[in-house]
Amino acid sequence: MRAARLIKMVLLLQARREMTAAELAQELEVSERTVSRDVLALSEAGVPVYADRGRAGGYRLVGGYRTRLTGMGRSEAEALFLSGVPSALRDLGLDDAASAAKLKVSAALDPTLRNVHDSAAQRFHLDAPGWWQAPETPPLLPALADAVWSDRQVAVRYRRRDERDGGEVERELEPYGLVLKAGQWYLAARVPADAGHPHRSPWRVYRVGRFTEVSVHDEHFDRDTGFDLAAFWTEQAAAFARSLQRWEVALRLTGPGARRLRYVIDRAAADEALADGTVDDQGRTTVTLRVENEEVGYSQLLALGPECEVLGPPSLRERFADAARRTAALYGPSGAEPDGVAAQR
Repeated sequence: MRAARLIKMVLLLQARREMTAAELAQELEVSERTVSRDVLALSEAGVPVYADRGRAGGYRLVGGYRTRLTGMGRSEAEALFLSGVPSALRDLGLDDAASAAKLKVSAALDPTLRNVHDSAAQRFHLDAPGWWQAPETPPLLPALADAVWSDRQVAVRYRRRDERDGGEVERELEPYGLVLKAGQWYLAARVPADAGHPHRSPWRVYRVGRFTEVSVHDEHFDRDTGFDLAAFWTEQAAAFARSLQRWEVALRLTGPGARRLRYVIDRAAADEALADGTVDDQGRTTVTLRVENEEVGYSQLLALGPECEVLGPPSLRERFADAARRTAALYGPSGAEPDGVAAQR
């Protein structure tokens, strides 16, 4: 532990030229007294650390000293590719490795380029979780991440989405990759061939938060070198969205309504519906749109207001007609006050 801290101190001084004891203590998460002891240990080991006395004093390396300890370990190099997603690093347990990797890169750079990380961080930031929901950090995520990095098989217990389907199930998996989508973690994995379903794809997607037990085996699996995680996820996400859209709605859209449709519902579903739609002589587009169910269709399409007329099914059309009547009653004729307002005067 101390050896790693001493190396980090040297890299910090090499990257920043000079730092106070307070600054080093904050970076290393130790006391200033510990910093003084570590500086003494470095000096005794032959690292030329010089202390400037006084209120504005600090520590610096003498004579342009440069350490050769900038070679990255595997975990540090892997973490560096995730450094733009700090929440992902923290969830995967790689934040310390990323910090060390950044220091090593900074130490190896020309002095004029050492502020590039801070410069980029102040200009670009990725906030992965979705709005209005707390990010989920599954407790078993680090174990799965370790198995993904090392290509090791896992035995898991998984809680189904609908417990009426049988509650928890046990699986043997080959974990190929992890995906962070709108604050939720998912595992892409391969399962052994199902003898009862020989033509079923061995590839699966699991929500990490539903794993209740993960046991990482010692044996490794042979990774399929043709597997492309990004392409696999894109295909699976599209298939998942299509699987939810089991309900058809007939709509007549004005020009503005047609342009806004893809912003209130699933974009792929909107594009598909508009591509097959027909336009009448008044510029209105009639489409057949797939949505998840009546309730979802109602809540989403209501945002289009008078730019959208529901033609069917009858139950949904009646809900929109009722909403229109209640809205008209709420606002009343021009110049009239809604019921209840006058009574309060």
